[in-house]
Amino acid sequence: MSFEQKIGGCVIRLVMADITTRQVEAIVNAANSSLQHGGGVAAAIVKKGGEIIQQQSNSIGYVPVGGAAVTTAGGLPSKFVIHTVEPRMGEGDEDAKLIKSVNSVLATAVKHRFKSISMPAVSAGIYGFPKDKCAQILVGQAAHFLSENLECGLEVLEFCLFDDGTYSCFCAEFDKLRRQSI
Repeated sequence: MSFEQKIGGCVIRLVMADITTRQVEAIVNAANSSLQHGGGVAAAIVKKGGEIIQQQSNSIGYVPVGGAAVTTAGGLPSKFVIHTVEPRMGEGDEDAKLIKSVNSVLATAVKHRFKSISMPAVSAGIYGFPKDKCAQILVGQAAHFLSENLECGLEVLEFCLFDDGTYSCFCAEFDKLRRQSI
């Protein structure tokens, strides 16, 4: 089973790693609306990248659910962090909000002319989104966005996962994507 697929000029791939170590132009942070990075992936990004990330986030202020904002990546190998505000399970209309979040990340990457980004399983951690549904939405919506924007300039979109259960869910979605393109 292949964990890489090309859509237009972009390769989407699946990796099992710590997102703070990825050597891409921008990593994606699963954030809250106030951009206070106190838990989960957000806390790890600030801890390893430095307080400059939180300081720049403070200057941005409020971002609505499904929105995105960009800061420097501080001392991380990447240059930038795209902070997307993820939906919490139980707040209502979570699927639509997660779709909006993926689209915001990709539109932000295109706007800033990023060539490579790495995205975690947004909402599947401390916000409680079911991992299989998260994988379905993130992979499916990314494939849709890329097929609708073949000349967007994005060359690499990777989904960076940290645990076996989430990785397995994303593997299943990559297999579906591979079968659709045959």
